[in-house]
Amino acid sequence: MATFKHPSLKKRLIKRGQQTKWAPFWTVPKIYGKGKRVHPSQHTSVKRSWRKIKMKA
Repeated sequence: MATFKHPSLKKRLIKRGQQTKWAPFWTVPKIYGKGKRVHPSQHTSVKRSWRKIKMKA
C-alpha cells in the first residue's frame, strides 16, 4: 500500500480496524453461563485480520 493514504481510504481502514475488536469480557458469563471459560473473541461478530482477509480499497 502507498505511503500516502487518501483520507477516504483511511476512514474505511479505521472503521474496519474498529470492527475487529473482541467482545467485552463480561459478555462471556452472560452468554455461556457462570462457570464456562470461553475467549471473548469466540462471539465477536466481525473477525478480520490484515494478513488473512483483505477488504476492497
